[in-house]
Amino acid sequence: MNSGILGRIHATTVLPVLAFIMLLFTWGRHPPFAIDVVMFVLLICAVLSAVHHAEVVAEKVGEPFGSLVLAVAVTVIEVGLILTLMAGGKSSETLARDTVFAAVMITVNGIIGICIVIGTSPHGVARFSARGSTGALATVAALSGICLVLPSYTVSSPGPAFTPSQLAFAGAASLVLYAMFVSAQTGRHRSFFLPVDMKGRTITTSPANHNPTRRATFTSLALLLVALVSVVGLAKVLSPVIESGVTSIGLPNSFVGVIIAFLVLAPETLAAIHAARSDRVQVSLNLALGSATASLGLTIPTLAAVMLVFPGELQLGLSPLQIVLLCLSIGLAILTVVPGRATRLQGGVHLVMLAAFIFLAANP
Repeated sequence: MNSGILGRIHATTVLPVLAFIMLLFTWGRHPPFAIDVVMFVLLICAVLSAVHHAEVVAEKVGEPFGSLVLAVAVTVIEVGLILTLMAGGKSSETLARDTVFAAVMITVNGIIGICIVIGTSPHGVARFSARGSTGALATVAALSGICLVLPSYTVSSPGPAFTPSQLAFAGAASLVLYAMFVSAQTGRHRSFFLPVDMKGRTITTSPANHNPTRRATFTSLALLLVALVSVVGLAKVLSPVIESGVTSIGLPNSFVGVIIAFLVLAPETLAAIHAARSDRVQVSLNLALGSATASLGLTIPTLAAVMLVFPGELQLGLSPLQIVLLCLSIGLAILTVVPGRATRLQGGVHLVMLAAFIFLAANP
């Protein structure tokens, strides 16, 4: 037993460092295919390590702070990845839109769907706090509408893009909405985001009753950041291979944003699945909706600031097909979270919507 625990600690400590070292050696280069395979393996190891260290931090700070730490950490690094890829990638003017939209669809449909399916296994019904989940979903809907839908209907500039003043307003509004969401999640209404049992009673203790030491917590926080940087950095290094693969099989270049979003959201997805297995579906919803909120609420203000300093083309507006998918997803999510409980049927509906998004992204 002890040797197994030591092996796990050793692996989750060493693997993120190895992934980061590989990132340093391959950044800005075009490694051979064998090295690409090694990088992909280390990327997966970094994802698994990130989940472990996120759980350690979450056990120490409690919910909903643990979910917030992972969501913000992933999103901040995601913003850096988007800006890096926009500097010289193909279709850079739509990369932010494709990546952020994919993140919203993956979180609202994929993470929520799979976690509800898993969470319904013990009792047939997954139970969560409707008050916190509806507030988070309302924030996602408002951010998505302002940042991704309105640019397709404004008439001050040609194409699905904001004017500089409109972009500045969207950035400011997004930052305000995100600040209000974080204030509600961590302040007076923190109890709305805590997991509940099958009778609707709030659960305030960790299922394992672990209390990591301060040193272990800070170590895990540092290794979490190293793992996340490695995940996003290796995804960036592998992006030319991904782009070549996408092009070679005849998929649209915008599908690269979908693949990158899946890679970046992998740590949160695995953490959410682990929470659902522990019968804490509310934690899964915190991760899913918190990630979507952070992806919009932090990415758009950052891009707005960058575009005001370095003017360029930034197309945020979705196509009519994407708007329909977004509206369907938000509407279904409302029906799922408002009752405060969900069945496997509802989880399956979300997963079918995710499949529809992926299929139509490949065959628009």
